[in-house]
Amino acid sequence: MKPIEKEFFNTFTNFQCLILAHMNRGNINGVTAAHYNIIEFILRKETATGREISAAFNISQAAISKQLKFLISNDLIIKKQEETDHRKFNLSVTDKGRFIIENSETFRKNITGQTASILTSKELENFNYLLSKVLNHVKL
Repeated sequence: MKPIEKEFFNTFTNFQCLILAHMNRGNINGVTAAHYNIIEFILRKETATGREISAAFNISQAAISKQLKFLISNDLIIKKQEETDHRKFNLSVTDKGRFIIENSETFRKNITGQTASILTSKELENFNYLLSKVLNHVKL
């Protein structure tokens, strides 16, 4: 991927999260952009703790705990007690959670790839600039 295409891909990721978070009043099958980001974080790391997620997103552990309860109750992630330290729990992504992330990435790659092949480099640069500008100025 060319640098501008990668930049566009990252910008589109933010745009997609904005769409997911606010379609149907911020709820598509109950999964918000915050949920998506947590699932993706855990998937990338393979396992994670609530503390690691809290630190990664600079969000209080109480706020993360609320998000994790939703994700666990909807079978998007699972919580397993650590064998060596029963006070610690590791989180991992279920097949259902993996499907959401993989489907979303496939969609994003498809759309950004098609867009990059349709637009010239200059047009793609302008489109990326405009999309970034919109994202930076949208008030929710």
